[in-house]
Amino acid sequence: MRHIRATFAMSSLALFLSVPVMAHEDHTAEAIEHAAMAKAHGEDGHAKVLLKHAEDSLKHAKASEKQHEEQRRHMAESVKHLQEAITHAKAEHADVATNHVEEALKHMRKSTKE
Repeated sequence: MRHIRATFAMSSLALFLSVPVMAHEDHTAEAIEHAAMAKAHGEDGHAKVLLKHAEDSLKHAKASEKQHEEQRRHMAESVKHLQEAITHAKAEHADVATNHVEEALKHMRKSTKE
């Protein structure tokens, strides 16, 4: 019984310690996912929801930009477009914000191919 408890405790500790590493490695995927959601909501005219997803995408895009130096150029462009999308979403210009999110998505996808 002691071995089961010890094994469970060690497994839980290993999982707990590895979760931040796994989350840290997937910033590009998170940025793409949130940008895609922002685009979908923008196309439906939901500027406030677009804003939330664009802000989340921006956070992950910046983290990815720092993490992947070789992909930095495309992620830097996506960050610029996401910042523009956020500005326009705050002004409730869903169509313009959607265009910027779309451009950000293009650059994010290009960063994963290099």
